[in-house]
Amino acid sequence: MSTVASGLPVGRGLLYLIVAGAAWGTAGAAAALVYRASDMGSVALSFWRCAAGLVLLLAARHLRPRPAAAPEPLARKALRTGVTGLGLAVFQTAYFAAVSATGLAVATVVTLGAGPVLIALGARLVLRERLGRAGVLAVAGALTGLAVLVLGGGDTAVRPWGVALALLSAAGYSAMTLFTRYWGRHGGTDASGTAVGAFAVTTLCLLPFALTQGLVPHTAEPAQLLWLLAYIAAVPTALAYALYFAGAAVVRSAAVSVIMLLEPVSAAVLAVTLLGERLTAATVAGTLLMLGSAAGLAVAETRGARVGPAVG
Repeated sequence: MSTVASGLPVGRGLLYLIVAGAAWGTAGAAAALVYRASDMGSVALSFWRCAAGLVLLLAARHLRPRPAAAPEPLARKALRTGVTGLGLAVFQTAYFAAVSATGLAVATVVTLGAGPVLIALGARLVLRERLGRAGVLAVAGALTGLAVLVLGGGDTAVRPWGVALALLSAAGYSAMTLFTRYWGRHGGTDASGTAVGAFAVTTLCLLPFALTQGLVPHTAEPAQLLWLLAYIAAVPTALAYALYFAGAAVVRSAAVSVIMLLEPVSAAVLAVTLLGERLTAATVAGTLLMLGSAAGLAVAETRGARVGPAVG
């Protein structure tokens, strides 16, 4: 299996991304339980998620021995940290605003649907990467499955301002993915350092909005709330983003965007099994389409890794 500058095998990078996508999907169910147990707002939850995740990432970074490596130039490190952190902040904050403006279904389908398209275009123009015919079919199948999964369950209302915010969120996610891949190809990246820097910037960006909304929630079940916040900080945040930044550095950008669409699949499964939501034909069809597309693209990616990177 071939590797890139970071030294991580492509196959392992794909596994990291699959785990990260599945873990991201559990955040929605955990957030729904947080809202049931308290009056915490979405921006405050996002702030605590990032702040606590940052603490866990810093602790893991100091506890885990790291191999000796050449020091990264300060200017390059600052640029990488700033770009990924701002991309993450825009991705999360604009998405929450889009949900408020046009509803969860439309915000989700526009953000996650536009992401692979923007990333595929950026990867082709900037990184000279191409997916090929199989990759294009996988992207189309994944986007179709996303639309069926999210929009097939009921009435939706499309509002232009909300769509614009969702596109801004997709742009932040795309920039974060493309730059991570770029730095992975040109000298490698410290995945844990990237995650720490990104969360430090995002936490600072979210703090003023969280203060406006209220940082300390009211709850009759403080123990349950603390356990839920700890889970959100540990699994779909610290673990998932550390794996995401490591995998995104070695896997082609457009493939990353499709594999990460496993997030709504994981969320849909938990919504049915844990939260008692109704299992619909749209949920089943959308889930199967997206899983099939992600699996097909993962197979194509590992095959391509054995013969060399697919570049233009």
